[in-house]
Amino acid sequence: MSYRLRPLRPIFLFCAAAAMAGPVAAQQPAAPQAAPPPAAQAPAPAQKPPAKPPATAAAPAAQPLKDPVVATVNGQPIRLSELEIAQQALPQQYRNMPLQAVFPALLDRIVDSKLVVQEGKKNKVTDDPAFKKRMAFVEDQVLQDFWIQREVARKVTQEKLQQRYEERLKSMPAEEEVHARHILVSTEDEAKAIIAELKKGAAFDKLAKEKSTDKASGAEGGDLGWFKKSDMVKEFADAAFALKKDELTETPVKTQFGYHVIKVEDRRKAPPPAFEELAEQLREEMAREAVTAQLDQLRSGAKIEKFNMDGSKVEAAPAKPAAPAAPAAPGRPPAAAPITPPAAPK
Repeated sequence: MSYRLRPLRPIFLFCAAAAMAGPVAAQQPAAPQAAPPPAAQAPAPAQKPPAKPPATAAAPAAQPLKDPVVATVNGQPIRLSELEIAQQALPQQYRNMPLQAVFPALLDRIVDSKLVVQEGKKNKVTDDPAFKKRMAFVEDQVLQDFWIQREVARKVTQEKLQQRYEERLKSMPAEEEVHARHILVSTEDEAKAIIAELKKGAAFDKLAKEKSTDKASGAEGGDLGWFKKSDMVKEFADAAFALKKDELTETPVKTQFGYHVIKVEDRRKAPPPAFEELAEQLREEMAREAVTAQLDQLRSGAKIEKFNMDGSKVEAAPAKPAAPAAPAAPGRPPAAAPITPPAAPK
Protein backbone atom coordinates (compact mmCIF):
# COMPACT_ATOMS: atom_id res chain seq x y z
CA MET A 1 0.00 0.00 0.00
CA SER A 2 1.48 3.38 -0.91
CA TYR A 3 2.29 5.91 1.78
CA ARG A 4 -0.28 8.28 0.24
CA LEU A 5 -3.13 5.79 0.62
CA ARG A 6 -2.16 4.37 4.05
CA PRO A 7 -4.07 7.03 6.10
CA LEU A 8 -7.27 6.11 4.23
CA ARG A 9 -7.57 2.68 5.91
CA PRO A 10 -10.42 3.69 8.33
CA ILE A 11 -12.28 5.50 5.54
CA PHE A 12 -11.99 2.56 3.16
CA LEU A 13 -12.97 0.04 5.82
CA PHE A 14 -16.09 1.92 6.78
CA CYS A 15 -17.15 2.81 3.26
CA ALA A 16 -16.35 -0.57 1.76
CA ALA A 17 -18.35 -2.35 4.44
CA ALA A 18 -21.31 -0.06 3.84
CA ALA A 19 -21.15 -0.45 0.10
CA MET A 20 -20.93 -4.22 0.18
CA ALA A 21 -24.42 -4.80 1.53
CA GLY A 22 -25.45 -7.16 -1.19
CA PRO A 23 -23.53 -6.27 -4.39
CA VAL A 24 -24.75 -8.13 -7.41
CA ALA A 25 -21.80 -10.16 -8.66
CA ALA A 26 -21.82 -11.37 -12.22
CA GLN A 27 -21.46 -15.12 -12.65
CA GLN A 28 -18.07 -16.20 -13.94
CA PRO A 29 -18.52 -17.85 -17.36
CA ALA A 30 -17.22 -21.37 -17.68
CA ALA A 31 -13.93 -21.66 -19.56
CA PRO A 32 -14.42 -23.13 -23.04
CA GLN A 33 -13.32 -26.77 -23.29
CA ALA A 34 -10.64 -27.58 -25.81
CA ALA A 35 -11.82 -29.79 -28.67
CA PRO A 36 -10.35 -33.35 -28.64
CA PRO A 37 -7.49 -33.87 -31.11
CA PRO A 38 -8.52 -35.46 -34.42
CA ALA A 39 -8.02 -39.21 -34.75
CA ALA A 40 -4.67 -40.16 -36.32
CA GLN A 41 -5.02 -41.39 -39.89
CA ALA A 42 -3.07 -44.38 -41.22
CA PRO A 43 -0.20 -43.28 -43.49
CA ALA A 44 -0.47 -44.00 -47.20
CA PRO A 45 1.44 -47.13 -48.30
CA ALA A 46 4.10 -45.23 -50.27
CA GLN A 47 4.71 -42.59 -47.56
CA LYS A 48 6.82 -42.63 -44.46
CA PRO A 49 5.08 -41.77 -41.24
CA PRO A 50 5.76 -38.17 -40.20
CA ALA A 51 8.47 -37.65 -37.63
CA LYS A 52 6.05 -35.62 -35.50
CA PRO A 53 2.33 -36.06 -35.03
CA PRO A 54 0.25 -33.47 -36.91
CA ALA A 55 -0.32 -30.30 -34.82
CA THR A 56 -3.82 -29.83 -33.57
CA ALA A 57 -5.66 -26.57 -34.22
CA ALA A 58 -4.76 -23.88 -31.66
CA ALA A 59 -7.45 -23.27 -29.04
CA PRO A 60 -9.03 -19.80 -29.18
CA ALA A 61 -7.45 -17.25 -26.82
CA ALA A 62 -9.28 -16.94 -23.53
CA GLN A 63 -11.34 -13.77 -23.31
CA PRO A 64 -10.73 -11.57 -20.22
CA LEU A 65 -13.49 -11.97 -17.67
CA LYS A 66 -15.76 -8.97 -17.26
CA ASP A 67 -16.04 -9.47 -13.53
CA PRO A 68 -12.96 -11.43 -12.43
CA VAL A 69 -12.26 -12.72 -8.94
CA VAL A 70 -9.57 -10.43 -7.48
CA ALA A 71 -9.18 -12.18 -4.10
CA THR A 72 -10.62 -14.93 -1.94
CA VAL A 73 -11.15 -14.90 1.83
CA ASN A 74 -11.47 -18.36 3.35
CA GLY A 75 -12.72 -19.52 -0.03
CA GLN A 76 -15.22 -16.67 -0.48
CA PRO A 77 -14.52 -14.79 -3.75
CA ILE A 78 -14.23 -11.03 -4.04
CA ARG A 79 -15.04 -9.80 -7.53
CA LEU A 80 -13.95 -6.63 -9.26
CA SER A 81 -17.54 -5.36 -9.30
CA GLU A 82 -17.50 -5.23 -5.49
CA LEU A 83 -14.55 -2.82 -5.57
CA GLU A 84 -16.35 -0.67 -8.14
CA ILE A 85 -19.40 -0.47 -5.88
CA ALA A 86 -17.27 0.19 -2.78
CA GLN A 87 -15.43 3.02 -4.54
CA GLN A 88 -18.72 4.86 -5.04
CA ALA A 89 -19.19 4.97 -1.26
CA LEU A 90 -15.86 6.79 -0.75
CA PRO A 91 -15.47 10.58 -0.42
CA GLN A 92 -15.74 12.51 -3.67
CA GLN A 93 -11.99 12.92 -4.28
CA TYR A 94 -11.54 9.12 -4.26
CA ARG A 95 -14.62 8.45 -6.39
CA ASN A 96 -13.09 10.63 -9.11
CA MET A 97 -9.80 8.70 -9.12
CA PRO A 98 -9.21 5.76 -11.50
CA LEU A 99 -9.97 2.45 -9.78
CA GLN A 100 -6.37 1.35 -10.37
CA ALA A 101 -5.17 4.19 -8.10
CA VAL A 102 -7.10 2.91 -5.07
CA PHE A 103 -7.21 -0.78 -5.99
CA PRO A 104 -4.59 -2.15 -3.53
CA ALA A 105 -5.84 -0.18 -0.53
CA LEU A 106 -9.51 -0.75 -1.35
CA LEU A 107 -8.97 -4.47 -1.84
CA ASP A 108 -7.31 -4.72 1.58
CA ARG A 109 -10.24 -2.93 3.14
CA ILE A 110 -12.74 -5.29 1.52
CA VAL A 111 -10.70 -8.27 2.68
CA ASP A 112 -10.87 -6.86 6.23
CA SER A 113 -14.58 -6.34 5.81
CA LYS A 114 -15.14 -9.92 4.62
CA LEU A 115 -13.19 -11.25 7.61
CA VAL A 116 -15.33 -9.24 10.02
CA VAL A 117 -18.55 -10.32 8.28
CA GLN A 118 -17.52 -13.99 8.38
CA GLU A 119 -16.68 -13.74 12.07
CA GLY A 120 -19.96 -11.98 12.79
CA LYS A 121 -21.96 -14.69 11.05
CA LYS A 122 -19.99 -17.38 12.88
CA ASN A 123 -21.01 -15.74 16.16
CA LYS A 124 -24.66 -15.40 15.00
CA VAL A 125 -24.65 -11.60 15.20
CA THR A 126 -27.45 -11.60 12.63
CA ASP A 127 -29.79 -13.13 15.23
CA ASP A 128 -29.33 -10.19 17.60
CA PRO A 129 -32.54 -8.04 17.73
CA ALA A 130 -30.41 -4.88 17.80
CA PHE A 131 -28.70 -5.99 14.57
CA LYS A 132 -32.04 -6.67 12.89
CA LYS A 133 -33.34 -3.26 13.89
CA ARG A 134 -30.24 -1.51 12.56
CA MET A 135 -30.31 -3.59 9.38
CA ALA A 136 -33.90 -2.55 8.75
CA PHE A 137 -32.85 1.09 9.19
CA VAL A 138 -29.94 0.68 6.75
CA GLU A 139 -32.24 -0.97 4.21
CA ASP A 140 -34.64 1.97 4.47
CA GLN A 141 -31.76 4.40 3.91
CA VAL A 142 -30.54 2.54 0.83
CA LEU A 143 -34.09 2.39 -0.55
CA GLN A 144 -34.54 6.11 0.11
CA ASP A 145 -31.26 7.02 -1.62
CA PHE A 146 -32.07 4.77 -4.57
CA TRP A 147 -35.56 6.27 -4.94
CA ILE A 148 -34.22 9.84 -4.77
CA GLN A 149 -31.54 9.16 -7.38
CA ARG A 150 -34.10 7.57 -9.69
CA GLU A 151 -36.55 10.47 -9.30
CA VAL A 152 -33.83 13.03 -9.93
CA ALA A 153 -32.59 11.17 -13.02
CA ARG A 154 -36.18 11.00 -14.31
CA LYS A 155 -37.06 14.65 -13.72
CA VAL A 156 -33.76 16.52 -14.06
CA THR A 157 -33.01 15.79 -17.69
CA GLN A 158 -30.41 17.53 -19.84
CA GLU A 159 -33.19 19.23 -21.81
CA LYS A 160 -34.83 20.62 -18.65
CA LEU A 161 -31.43 21.69 -17.34
CA GLN A 162 -30.80 23.64 -20.54
CA GLN A 163 -34.23 25.29 -20.23
CA ARG A 164 -33.49 26.34 -16.64
CA TYR A 165 -30.13 27.76 -17.73
CA GLU A 166 -31.77 29.90 -20.43
CA GLU A 167 -34.41 31.11 -17.95
CA ARG A 168 -31.69 32.00 -15.45
CA LEU A 169 -29.80 34.06 -18.01
CA LYS A 170 -32.91 36.18 -18.61
CA SER A 171 -33.00 37.07 -14.91
CA MET A 172 -29.30 37.94 -14.79
CA PRO A 173 -28.73 41.45 -16.17
CA ALA A 174 -25.31 41.89 -17.71
CA GLU A 175 -22.90 43.61 -15.32
CA GLU A 176 -20.32 46.12 -16.42
CA GLU A 177 -16.66 45.16 -16.25
CA VAL A 178 -13.46 47.13 -16.64
CA HIS A 179 -10.01 45.99 -17.71
CA ALA A 180 -7.55 47.99 -15.64
CA ARG A 181 -3.92 48.28 -14.55
CA HIS A 182 -2.61 49.66 -11.28
CA ILE A 183 0.59 50.62 -9.52
CA LEU A 184 0.54 50.23 -5.72
CA VAL A 185 2.94 52.18 -3.50
CA SER A 186 3.21 52.91 0.23
CA THR A 187 2.90 56.72 0.30
CA GLU A 188 0.79 59.37 -1.36
CA ASP A 189 3.89 61.30 -2.49
CA GLU A 190 5.22 58.24 -4.34
CA ALA A 191 1.88 57.85 -6.11
CA LYS A 192 1.79 61.54 -7.08
CA ALA A 193 5.31 61.29 -8.52
CA ILE A 194 4.30 58.26 -10.61
CA ILE A 195 1.21 60.09 -11.95
CA ALA A 196 3.49 62.99 -12.97
CA GLU A 197 5.86 60.60 -14.81
CA LEU A 198 2.93 58.96 -16.62
CA LYS A 199 1.62 62.33 -17.76
CA LYS A 200 5.05 63.05 -19.22
CA GLY A 201 4.78 59.91 -21.34
CA ALA A 202 6.34 57.16 -19.21
CA ALA A 203 5.11 53.64 -19.99
CA PHE A 204 2.62 52.38 -17.40
CA ASP A 205 3.71 48.76 -17.58
CA LYS A 206 7.40 49.70 -17.18
CA LEU A 207 6.74 51.76 -14.03
CA ALA A 208 4.50 49.02 -12.61
CA LYS A 209 7.29 46.43 -12.96
CA GLU A 210 9.81 48.78 -11.37
CA LYS A 211 7.85 50.41 -8.55
CA SER A 212 4.63 48.55 -7.68
CA THR A 213 4.63 46.80 -4.29
CA ASP A 214 1.99 44.43 -5.69
CA LYS A 215 4.58 42.08 -7.16
CA ALA A 216 2.06 39.69 -8.70
CA SER A 217 0.36 42.28 -10.92
CA GLY A 218 3.57 44.30 -11.18
CA ALA A 219 5.25 41.46 -13.02
CA GLU A 220 2.43 41.70 -15.57
CA GLY A 221 2.83 45.46 -15.99
CA GLY A 222 0.16 46.15 -13.36
CA ASP A 223 -2.49 44.25 -15.36
CA LEU A 224 -5.51 43.17 -13.25
CA GLY A 225 -7.54 41.75 -16.13
CA TRP A 226 -11.31 42.13 -16.32
CA PHE A 227 -13.25 42.59 -13.07
CA LYS A 228 -16.67 43.63 -11.80
CA LYS A 229 -17.25 46.39 -9.30
CA SER A 230 -18.04 43.87 -6.57
CA ASP A 231 -14.67 42.15 -7.10
CA MET A 232 -12.61 45.00 -5.64
CA VAL A 233 -12.58 47.02 -2.40
CA LYS A 234 -15.00 49.94 -2.57
CA GLU A 235 -12.48 52.80 -2.86
CA PHE A 236 -10.61 51.10 -5.68
CA ALA A 237 -13.77 50.01 -7.51
CA ASP A 238 -15.40 53.45 -7.29
CA ALA A 239 -12.29 55.09 -8.76
CA ALA A 240 -11.80 52.52 -11.53
CA PHE A 241 -15.43 52.51 -12.67
CA ALA A 242 -15.48 56.33 -12.75
CA LEU A 243 -12.79 56.32 -15.46
CA LYS A 244 -13.33 56.05 -19.19
CA LYS A 245 -11.29 53.89 -21.54
CA ASP A 246 -7.58 54.91 -21.56
CA GLU A 247 -8.10 57.36 -18.66
CA LEU A 248 -5.73 57.62 -15.67
CA THR A 249 -6.54 58.64 -12.09
CA GLU A 250 -5.68 62.29 -11.52
CA THR A 251 -4.97 61.72 -7.81
CA PRO A 252 -3.82 58.65 -5.82
CA VAL A 253 -6.54 56.27 -4.62
CA LYS A 254 -6.11 55.25 -0.98
CA THR A 255 -7.17 51.79 0.27
CA GLN A 256 -6.11 49.61 3.19
CA PHE A 257 -3.32 48.27 0.95
CA GLY A 258 -1.70 51.64 0.21
CA TYR A 259 -1.95 54.21 -2.59
CA HIS A 260 -2.98 53.18 -6.11
CA VAL A 261 -2.46 54.72 -9.51
CA ILE A 262 -5.13 53.28 -11.82
CA LYS A 263 -5.47 53.22 -15.59
CA VAL A 264 -8.54 51.76 -17.35
CA GLU A 265 -7.67 49.87 -20.52
CA ASP A 266 -11.21 49.07 -21.64
CA ARG A 267 -14.84 48.65 -20.53
CA ARG A 268 -17.54 46.14 -21.51
CA LYS A 269 -20.70 44.35 -20.48
CA ALA A 270 -19.71 41.09 -18.80
CA PRO A 271 -20.47 38.03 -20.94
CA PRO A 272 -23.07 35.68 -19.42
CA PRO A 273 -21.75 32.65 -17.51
CA ALA A 274 -21.37 29.54 -19.66
CA PHE A 275 -23.72 26.60 -19.23
CA GLU A 276 -20.88 24.53 -17.73
CA GLU A 277 -20.34 27.15 -15.00
CA LEU A 278 -23.96 26.97 -13.79
CA ALA A 279 -24.86 23.37 -14.64
CA GLU A 280 -23.98 21.79 -11.28
CA GLN A 281 -25.67 24.55 -9.27
CA LEU A 282 -28.81 24.32 -11.41
CA ARG A 283 -28.84 20.51 -11.20
CA GLU A 284 -28.75 20.61 -7.38
CA GLU A 285 -31.45 23.26 -7.34
CA MET A 286 -33.74 21.28 -9.65
CA ALA A 287 -33.07 18.05 -7.74
CA ARG A 288 -34.21 19.68 -4.47
CA GLU A 289 -37.32 21.00 -6.17
CA ALA A 290 -38.15 17.63 -7.73
CA VAL A 291 -37.75 15.69 -4.48
CA THR A 292 -39.63 18.30 -2.42
CA ALA A 293 -42.55 18.31 -4.87
CA GLN A 294 -42.72 14.51 -4.83
CA LEU A 295 -42.62 14.41 -1.02
CA ASP A 296 -45.39 17.01 -0.81
CA GLN A 297 -47.50 14.85 -3.10
CA LEU A 298 -46.82 11.74 -1.00
CA ARG A 299 -47.70 13.59 2.21
CA SER A 300 -50.95 14.91 0.76
CA GLY A 301 -52.18 11.37 0.09
CA ALA A 302 -50.99 9.82 3.35
CA LYS A 303 -52.48 9.61 6.83
CA ILE A 304 -49.78 10.83 9.21
CA GLU A 305 -50.10 10.88 13.00
CA LYS A 306 -47.42 12.28 15.33
CA PHE A 307 -47.01 11.52 19.03
CA ASN A 308 -44.91 12.75 21.92
CA MET A 309 -41.58 11.12 22.83
CA ASP A 310 -43.35 8.90 25.39
CA GLY A 311 -45.87 7.74 22.76
CA SER A 312 -48.73 9.79 24.16
CA LYS A 313 -51.00 11.81 21.91
CA VAL A 314 -50.06 15.38 21.17
CA GLU A 315 -52.50 17.73 22.88
CA ALA A 316 -54.11 20.31 20.66
CA ALA A 317 -52.59 23.75 21.12
CA PRO A 318 -54.89 26.11 23.08
CA ALA A 319 -56.73 28.58 20.93
CA LYS A 320 -55.20 32.04 20.86
CA PRO A 321 -57.30 34.81 22.42
CA ALA A 322 -59.19 36.87 19.91
CA ALA A 323 -57.59 40.16 18.97
CA PRO A 324 -59.34 43.23 20.45
CA ALA A 325 -61.95 44.75 18.16
CA ALA A 326 -60.83 47.75 16.16
CA PRO A 327 -62.30 51.08 17.25
CA ALA A 328 -65.49 51.95 15.45
CA ALA A 329 -65.25 54.36 12.58
CA PRO A 330 -66.75 57.82 13.23
CA GLY A 331 -70.48 57.96 12.53
CA ARG A 332 -70.95 54.20 12.80
CA PRO A 333 -72.27 52.32 15.83
CA PRO A 334 -69.77 49.93 17.46
CA ALA A 335 -70.08 46.28 16.52
CA ALA A 336 -72.09 44.18 18.91
CA ALA A 337 -70.00 42.21 21.38
CA PRO A 338 -70.02 38.44 20.82
CA ILE A 339 -72.46 36.54 23.00
CA THR A 340 -70.74 34.21 25.44
CA PRO A 341 -72.84 31.24 26.54
CA PRO A 342 -73.35 31.03 30.33
CA ALA A 343 -71.20 28.59 32.22
CA ALA A 344 -72.81 25.23 32.95
CA PRO A 345 -74.08 24.93 36.57
CA LYS A 346 -71.80 22.93 38.89
